[in-house]
Amino acid sequence: MTTEHTTAPDITKNAGDTELWVERTGKRLYTGRNSRGAEVSIGGVEVDGAFSPGELLKIALAGCSGLSADSKLAHRLGDDVDVVIKVTGMAGDEDRYPAFAEELVVDLSSLDPEARERLITVVHRAIDSHCTVGRTLDAGANVQLTITGER
Repeated sequence: MTTEHTTAPDITKNAGDTELWVERTGKRLYTGRNSRGAEVSIGGVEVDGAFSPGELLKIALAGCSGLSADSKLAHRLGDDVDVVIKVTGMAGDEDRYPAFAEELVVDLSSLDPEARERLITVVHRAIDSHCTVGRTLDAGANVQLTITGER
């Protein structure tokens, strides 16, 4: 009998060796960056023109769901299919989000009822299997924080 060993992923790395960081750019304002040149403003909900961290979490969930389902939707509805994924959720008393709600809005009128139900099932399966953000939220994740600085 062989025992299957799974190795834990290296938490000091990102996919594609992409570097990710945030820099403080003002009072309650940070800019998130990646080594591919993208950036996003991050601030409290009182800061215009910035996403709050909670909004980014929700956007990441909706984006991950969309990317996970994209090939299935495009295959059945065409490469130019319009898809909008709405996402909501309020933080509770414990400074955490107890739940999120997503709504994937797509025109399915070109499909007969049987094909529509098949596509809905396939999309759910694709998201449940491949959306890393949703799967992480479902399972929970440990966070390791190291503070580095002069002493």
